[in-house]
Amino acid sequence: MLPRSRRRARTAAVTAAVTAALLLASLTALPAASAQAGTAGRGYPPASRACGSAGWVVGYSDALNKLAVDGDTVGGLSALSYDPRRHAYGAIVDHTTGELAKIWFFDDPAEPHVVGSLVLRKPDGTAYDESDFDGEGLTVLDNGNYLVSSETEPSVREFDRQGIEQLSLRIPARFLVAPAGQATSNATLEGLSVSPDGRTVYAAMEGVLSGDISSTGDANDRRILVYRANHKHGYDLVKEVGYRVDPGNRISEVTAYGSHGLLVLEAAFTAGVGNTIRVYAAPHALHSPDVTGVADLGNAPGSLLAKKKLLVDVAQCPSLGATAPEPQPNPILDNYEGMTLVPGSSRSGVNELLLISDDNFSTAQNTRLLRLQVRLP
Repeated sequence: MLPRSRRRARTAAVTAAVTAALLLASLTALPAASAQAGTAGRGYPPASRACGSAGWVVGYSDALNKLAVDGDTVGGLSALSYDPRRHAYGAIVDHTTGELAKIWFFDDPAEPHVVGSLVLRKPDGTAYDESDFDGEGLTVLDNGNYLVSSETEPSVREFDRQGIEQLSLRIPARFLVAPAGQATSNATLEGLSVSPDGRTVYAAMEGVLSGDISSTGDANDRRILVYRANHKHGYDLVKEVGYRVDPGNRISEVTAYGSHGLLVLEAAFTAGVGNTIRVYAAPHALHSPDVTGVADLGNAPGSLLAKKKLLVDVAQCPSLGATAPEPQPNPILDNYEGMTLVPGSSRSGVNELLLISDDNFSTAQNTRLLRLQVRLP
């Protein structure tokens, strides 16, 4: 993570015909849009909402920004996952001075309201805090427990519904922060997701391992740990998948979809310019080559890396009247670090996707919930 201060082409004829028909249907059904929470009609979204080749913006909300709840302030949110038992979305508080490790829960993404929170605790009941926990990834398991990644060591831990730690997943030694391993502090396990069938967990490195930097200085290759549920309890590490980010980007979040696909949120920040936020799909991530035995991924053949396709570039989205407290290529941009698909939202092959931003408790950033629609490959 940066310091706190931040895709199936079809033939032209087929595309034109399908797009024209679908656009007509969508435009007919499309309600009027509001600046704060724009809406899109069912089915294929209108071209005026496009954010790339396979993504569209629906709306956004800043309702959670600097929100005071019972003497605490909502902020520093990273990761995003739906909890069906709570009928709410959870977002974890990123490492922040004076904050306990906590999950905030909120309801309706269009008009979010906080409906609760949960402090994460060690087996002895002691709360994790800034000294030993840097929450970045969150996913809700089939049993209702919470799987959470922390950048500190790094770690992936399972917590029960009362917030008590139950177990930890195995992390290979080279993934530990140097000098214990090859990872850089504050750039470790950032993305975390479980497959829809609950059998596969993906934990993605935000930054590059020192052993994976190419001979030309290319530091764009990342490793994604893949775990499979065992028959008893927990998850077994079964492979590592290689993934290449765009130059200068980091992996900010991942979201599993289908039986073997993975969405990857790539992000970057440039002072005085603003954020880069792109969503890619790696449709066959689970079946990508196992690179566990590849010592130097940076100098390995590109055929070993997961293939990706750009779905959304947020900078290309219409701004919908959004404002930004700092320079941005598009004022709807911010430091988006959480991402999840809305359950049951698929219509005509289009799914609703949510992004949430980490404001780092800074007045120069917002806690913003962005609603998108994507066509998954």
